[in-house]
Amino acid sequence: MMDLAEEWRSHWSRALRTWGPFITLHDPTMFGSTAAAANAGLTGSFAAFSLYDHEVMIDLAAVRALGLEDLPLEVLAHEVGHHVLCPADLTDKGRLLVRVRRGLPGLEEHAPMIQNMYADLLINDRLLRSRGLRMAEVYRRVRGATDPLWTFYQRIYEILWALPAGTLVAGEVDPAMEGDAQLGAKLARVYATEWLSGAGGFAALCRRYLEASVAKPAEHPRRLLCAGVVNQDEQIPGLTRVEEAGEVLHPALDPRVNDFAEPAPAAPVSDSGAQYREPFEYRQILRQLGLDVSAQEAAARYYRERALPHLVPFPVTPRPPSTEQLPEGLGTWDTGEPLEAVDWLATTLRSPVVVPGVTTVQRLTGPVEGDERDERPVDLDIYVDSSGSMPKPTELVSYLTLAGVILAESALRVGARVQVTLWSGTNQFTSTDGFVRDERAILAVLTGYFGGATAFPLHVLRDTYRDRDRPTHIVVISDDGVDTMFRPTDELGTPGAAIAAAALSAARAGGTLLLRLRSEQQRERIAALAPGWDVRRVTSWDELVEFAAAFSRRAYERSRA
Repeated sequence: MMDLAEEWRSHWSRALRTWGPFITLHDPTMFGSTAAAANAGLTGSFAAFSLYDHEVMIDLAAVRALGLEDLPLEVLAHEVGHHVLCPADLTDKGRLLVRVRRGLPGLEEHAPMIQNMYADLLINDRLLRSRGLRMAEVYRRVRGATDPLWTFYQRIYEILWALPAGTLVAGEVDPAMEGDAQLGAKLARVYATEWLSGAGGFAALCRRYLEASVAKPAEHPRRLLCAGVVNQDEQIPGLTRVEEAGEVLHPALDPRVNDFAEPAPAAPVSDSGAQYREPFEYRQILRQLGLDVSAQEAAARYYRERALPHLVPFPVTPRPPSTEQLPEGLGTWDTGEPLEAVDWLATTLRSPVVVPGVTTVQRLTGPVEGDERDERPVDLDIYVDSSGSMPKPTELVSYLTLAGVILAESALRVGARVQVTLWSGTNQFTSTDGFVRDERAILAVLTGYFGGATAFPLHVLRDTYRDRDRPTHIVVISDDGVDTMFRPTDELGTPGAAIAAAALSAARAGGTLLLRLRSEQQRERIAALAPGWDVRRVTSWDELVEFAAAFSRRAYERSRA
């Protein structure tokens, strides 16, 4: 007799065909125990879909417990639907989650569950109406939960599929819930092919019942929702930017759903440019998508993505054409010339009797210029102020960090090496291990935070340029606290101004002080302390992004002079 796993696998090809003749996915993974499923990442549900490797996973022990053994086609076809219809890929899953969060102000932590409910609703309705699968039977088998949210959700299915009241619903349905369920059913049909547009409205409709269910969460209904599994190293682009996808309308106010609703006035067109979410919200979204990332790792992803549109080629220092020494023949070796220059083989072939200055010869070479000029990337040395007056990069957007990432990534693009130092008060500093090309190490420093006093690490600057032999541009990002780079002395008693001047000379590619200052008088005061440095003033931190984009051109022209 065929076991359950083999029986379910025999329905796989038909499950694929329910979505079209050209749909291909590798065979589903079946687990005989819930423990084995959990070890593979399938937790909290009896079925899961993985969008990063296009895999379907089934916990057969949970299937038996729910009494769904004879419904393999319905379950498998539903999981395929997540790959084909909604959300289809990780990017769209992220966009869907963001829309759902907008419909749940104050309850955003429950967005993944509402997202799954919405996607399941669209998929199940498509399979029952278009393919005649027994999707209602799946929910009838597990009828019994009276959770308000689950009751409301099941009532939507009863209305969609014209089932008698109570077929799927076990809880109490009052007139208000009945009206909301009617709206939910209409929304599912109206936005069936525009599911991203309807996600926020569905979440807003669920909000009332979600609030009632939060106090007494029901585990049983949630096990019937599909779980999504993601690769922990997965990069999901587009989540830093706030999409202009229109206002989230409650279905009662949506003319497409409610025939009696009046069209909302057109929203004014904003000319303020792109809007971005804060790092803490970005981190929340990544975690709700299933990525177990630390605050610093999330911040590194955030600033890397925001920097990408601004990356520019970093300046290079042209060197003279490369040359090679090529042999040009033999010449006489005379006494007084280096003995090691004698070509003894050629000398003895010329005469077996060696007479210095007469029979001795040496091989002559001459330089041959290369066809192309060799270019040396200018290395970058960044010092970022992390004192208490600066925002914490992992929570709120830090334009100091963003500017540092833009500069560092631009340098890495052309093969330069980067050193980053984050500094605050005395003995509060952290640096990369010298000049490196390790993006992860650079971002780890840039996204750190001290939040202390202000004391520039003079010893780091001093030691960096003690024996530095590569052209390097120094960038210091700070405010008026940068005067601690010039006024104090280091632990050896050397004035900071002398250390800064020596470093600038040894760097050989210039130095820039990028400072947020209230007035031009402040800039002039700092410039008087820092002869030879390019002192740049910004009035707001967001101007740093514009500066970073224009920096390479200015530095390149200066390095060629």
